[in-house]
Amino acid sequence: MGQHTISFDPTQILRFGLGCVKGLEWALITAFYSYPLYFSVASLLCSRSTNNTRRSFSLILNWVGTKTRNFDGPNEVCLILLMLCSFVGGIEMGLPRFGRPRSDGELSSNLYVANCGPAVGLSDDDVASVFCKFGELKGVYAADESGTRVIVAYVEEGSAQAALKALHGRPCPELGGRSLHIRYSVLQPTPHDQASDLVPVSITASDVSIPGLYLVHDFISAKEEEELLQAVDCWPWNSLSKRRVQHYGYEFRYDVSFKDYLGFSHYLLGTVNTRHCLGELPSFVSPILERISSCPTFKNVKNIVLDQLTVNEYPPGVGLSPHIDTHSAFEDLIFSLSLSGPCIMEFRRYENGDCLPRVASNAVAKIENADHSNFIRRAIYLPPQSLLLLSGEARYAWHHYIPHHKIDKVNGRVIKRASRRVSFTFRKVRAGLCKCEFPQYCDSQR
Repeated sequence: MGQHTISFDPTQILRFGLGCVKGLEWALITAFYSYPLYFSVASLLCSRSTNNTRRSFSLILNWVGTKTRNFDGPNEVCLILLMLCSFVGGIEMGLPRFGRPRSDGELSSNLYVANCGPAVGLSDDDVASVFCKFGELKGVYAADESGTRVIVAYVEEGSAQAALKALHGRPCPELGGRSLHIRYSVLQPTPHDQASDLVPVSITASDVSIPGLYLVHDFISAKEEEELLQAVDCWPWNSLSKRRVQHYGYEFRYDVSFKDYLGFSHYLLGTVNTRHCLGELPSFVSPILERISSCPTFKNVKNIVLDQLTVNEYPPGVGLSPHIDTHSAFEDLIFSLSLSGPCIMEFRRYENGDCLPRVASNAVAKIENADHSNFIRRAIYLPPQSLLLLSGEARYAWHHYIPHHKIDKVNGRVIKRASRRVSFTFRKVRAGLCKCEFPQYCDSQR
């Protein structure tokens, strides 16, 4: 008690090393561009940094500018930026991330302290000198970019409790008489940690064990994939909030929801205006449609005429929220072709008062959402050039979605999302009402 000590966390060392690698990656990318871009990229990194790191970065950047005015070429600047970006990347990834506890009664060894920090003339050492009286500290960190809020991290939870009880809402003479506003804070998982927490991911549809779900690997070749991407890029894109889309056959309308007879909300995706046909599907997908109709993996597809195509382009970190494609809008079979980059698709089957099916697969997780409605969750890995089919139960009763991640974990292997992922989703527009066997999810039978 009373010792002003800061302990070392091995995970922070690991994050710092990973950040250094990431920083090098940023800097190496800039090496392919012209000299003026070096500093614009560095300024961008500066704008993405935390408050304290940004100040340090700005000072160093100004120093680099004054020392490189007489350089004959950009090599020296590139070298300096390599070291600079590596250092800043290490700092950014090395800093732990904190957030609010999930419940008011949750205790923690970390405290969120408002009304103190560098913006009000109080250094981290000033703050540490006060809070170290209650126990050994792991560190003092910026809580956000304001400079007026910090995170005080203790080794022991009891130390945080004692500090909260003694200092919350009271003027602190050692900190200029400022009244501190304190609450508990919890360490948030890093992107690497989040990948470790995902539901186990299957490689094949048989391992997922959802009736009506099929996945064909290498449905198209790498050459065909490139040709499809080139073809679709020749057509105009429509921009949504986080991704770009193209529609063929019929225009796709988003966001439909309804409540079932038990009062549970179901989010359906999309309707179409059957009176407004955009024309036939483009000729560059004709070989794909022919191959679908002759694929032995799929049942009852020989005579189907797919007449609606939605092309989605996803940047890294962008996915889809859980949804079911609207029953009344589309027929039973929905095909999705993955291009350019991989992703994980997850599925949720909500209990809604019914008995959950018995499950033996290790690729299943039962969790409870914020609304306390139970569901089971499964996941499958979609590599580029693969074709997914949703039919029957998989199409009508399971919400499917793509997590908003930049990395995915598949069988212990962390896979980084590509700079671009494109999907071709083929559907058949429904002419009448849906008469499926899942009325609790069906807008035609609600």
